[in-house]
Amino acid sequence: MKVLDLQCSAGHSFEGWFGSEQDFLSQLQRALVQCPLCGDASVQKKLSAPRLNLSGAKPPLEPTTSTAPASDAVAAGAPSALNPELQNALHQAWVHMAKQVLANTEDVGDRFADEARRIHYGEVEERGIRGKTTPTEARELMEEGIDLVSLPIPEHLKKPLQ
Repeated sequence: MKVLDLQCSAGHSFEGWFGSEQDFLSQLQRALVQCPLCGDASVQKKLSAPRLNLSGAKPPLEPTTSTAPASDAVAAGAPSALNPELQNALHQAWVHMAKQVLANTEDVGDRFADEARRIHYGEVEERGIRGKTTPTEARELMEEGIDLVSLPIPEHLKKPLQ
């Protein structure tokens, strides 16, 4: 698993998890990597130290010099990989949250920006909505003071709840 620090053109920083560097590049080329805050697909990889699980590794006895590039260095105390139990618990929490969002909001589809404005300006009754909007529309909504959150919800969870 490759964990990358990413940033959209609006300056939002976020983390992306990919199977490999090739997986990241492939998804980036197909505009599948988007900012979770604004939906911007213009994403760049930020410089970051690699995250390695070094449990059991012993520090060197004497300082050594290295010709490796700085990006290959591992800072002392770098976070180790999540254990499988914690990964499963986080996944289950995410699935539960996504189901709650789906169960307690109305899907307005591509009309999201228009419906959010109607609610914000009191033209219709306030309620939770979800839908799709472009990054430009999302920025305009935020500039108008309309709060929104971009949540990627996996397709398999979008089926009608039972």
